[in-house]
Amino acid sequence: MTFPAKDRAAFMTALAELNPDPKSELNFTTPYELLVAVMLSAQATDKGVNIATAKLFPVANTPEKIVALGEEGLVSYVNSINFFRNKAKHILAASRILIERHGGEVPRTMEELTALPGVGRKTANVVLNVAFGEGTVAVDTHIFRVCNRTGFAPGKTPDEVEAKLLKVVPDEFLRNAHHWLLLFGRYLCKARKPECTRCPVAKWCSAPEKAAALEEAADLKPGSPARKPARKTAASTKTVKAASKRTTKKSGE
Repeated sequence: MTFPAKDRAAFMTALAELNPDPKSELNFTTPYELLVAVMLSAQATDKGVNIATAKLFPVANTPEKIVALGEEGLVSYVNSINFFRNKAKHILAASRILIERHGGEVPRTMEELTALPGVGRKTANVVLNVAFGEGTVAVDTHIFRVCNRTGFAPGKTPDEVEAKLLKVVPDEFLRNAHHWLLLFGRYLCKARKPECTRCPVAKWCSAPEKAAALEEAADLKPGSPARKPARKTAASTKTVKAASKRTTKKSGE
């Protein structure tokens, strides 16, 4: 089912009201610190990255200082993060390119960012949006799930969802759309047990998970009729009878 175009602004407004002034949950003070933090965050939690960068950035928070640390020096700060060795290599290689080609500054175009080792489209979109205020949307696992589950911007790949979002999100919401969708997916529209009873956009969602969650919530309300027991199948009845026969036989021995 196609999401109604007339409801797009209302959908985004409902998400925006949850967090009118959203911020990245990664700690950073400069575009370069954000770039490093996002590179470290792949398949890792923001909390884990923040713990590592809280020790790293006071010592090295520029391309020159990171390169001066060297691989082993950098690894000593980030070895609590998944795939730390590869990430350290990518950060070092990217830092060298920033020094050689960009005067030590983080570039502001998709093409230049994705030319850096270890920087894909999602990472580049985060930097462009969060550091430079561009109207880009980095589609992570949470945003991909939300857009497909609600039908707001469905797609088979993150790139398809991103392209769809850029078409359907009204211009006035585009600047913060990434954060609103991500935080909604992370804390409410979760992969397991989405909190549909607290969902501000539930009326637009027809996902099977919603029906199951609302049914479960109804069962928990005082005075609600008990849920009907599951229908016995022929296989389950046969299993029960077999177990009963074994018990009877043992008691007669």
